[in-house]
Amino acid sequence: MKIIWFRVRTALSGRRSDAGMSTSEYAMGTIAACAFAAVLYKVVTSEVVSTALQSTIGKALDVPF
Repeated sequence: MKIIWFRVRTALSGRRSDAGMSTSEYAMGTIAACAFAAVLYKVVTSEVVSTALQSTIGKALDVPF
């Protein structure tokens, strides 16, 4: 009887309990994560960032103790 009352109350209130993401939401999240990783990889491996990192590391290693 409690299950029936819960379903009636849920139907009348217009609310549903979503327990988690569906398969399509997982797929969209995976695609977005892969796209972000690709953009991040391109930025990190670009010539500008590579030069800036080498310069920063070079300056840090040339500091006298």
